Amino acid sequence: MERILVTGGAGFLGSHLCDSLLEKGADVICIDNFFSGSKDNIRHLSSHSYFELIRHDITRPIFLEVDKIYHLACPASPIYYQYNAIKTVKTNVMGTINMLGLAKRIKARVLLASSSEVYGDSKVHPQTESSWGNVNPIGIRSCYDEGKRVAETLMMDYYRQNKVDIKIVRIFNTYGPRMSTNDGRVISNFIVQALQGEDLTVYGDGSQTRSFCYVSDLIEALRMMMEKGDFIGPVNLGNPEEISILELAEKIVKLAQSKSRIAHKPLPPDDPHQRCPDISLAKQKLGWAPKKNLEEGLSATIEYFQKALSLA
Repeated sequence: MERILVTGGAGFLGSHLCDSLLEKGADVICIDNFFSGSKDNIRHLSSHSYFELIRHDITRPIFLEVDKIYHLACPASPIYYQYNAIKTVKTNVMGTINMLGLAKRIKARVLLASSSEVYGDSKVHPQTESSWGNVNPIGIRSCYDEGKRVAETLMMDYYRQNKVDIKIVRIFNTYGPRMSTNDGRVISNFIVQALQGEDLTVYGDGSQTRSFCYVSDLIEALRMMMEKGDFIGPVNLGNPEEISILELAEKIVKLAQSKSRIAHKPLPPDDPHQRCPDISLAKQKLGWAPKKNLEEGLSATIEYFQKALSLA
């Protein structure tokens, strides 16, 4: 039986990954400091005989014996990562060094959950892995953007210098059940506003585009990448179907059967105008493409939020 470490395992993506790994018969160790993760996401696993939870901050070293490491720890929502920008940089830099040091010592494979934010407000559209990005190094988002860029640098340097077995994935917008109701990301914002009958806040004219991948598709891609022996990445993981923010708002109002209206506010600084992955490499190397369409995924997510808000 493989023993697998998931950092950030109580987060939105991490908890779904823990579920998937346990279903496949792995022995899972979840590490989280609960800054943006939640015990509610993993409460159902507490009695599972092959699940172990450790409350730990990965900016400090940890000594474990595992076969594989999924390194997901880092708040991914601007509200959380800007709340303590220095801590965000530390998590990305020192946390990644600690996970790479662990992987080097015990000869484990380590996968970094990097982000489409490494492309910044990209001049290339759709974004390809060969693009170097267009990031503001001193902006309010740079603690996360540059943090992920340095994490990728560290992965590659440990690979070249110390022959550590690495994988790098660049995750584009992902959504689904267990997103936090207050994480400030567009889908959760819109759904909460629609369910509570509030105006949906669209920044700018709403013509900026995003693409959204349902969580089950993304988790499948992470596991396929980890098992792919000869390909280290980086590889884009996301849904290449683009939608404008205004269209998204209208779709959510309709699916939630809400009477909410749409309110426009000024665009925040460094907000990318277009964000869409080119997933040719994922298709070629992993044989992966997302399956869940946006309406199905949004309906499942709205249903989750209805329950979450009724319990709050």
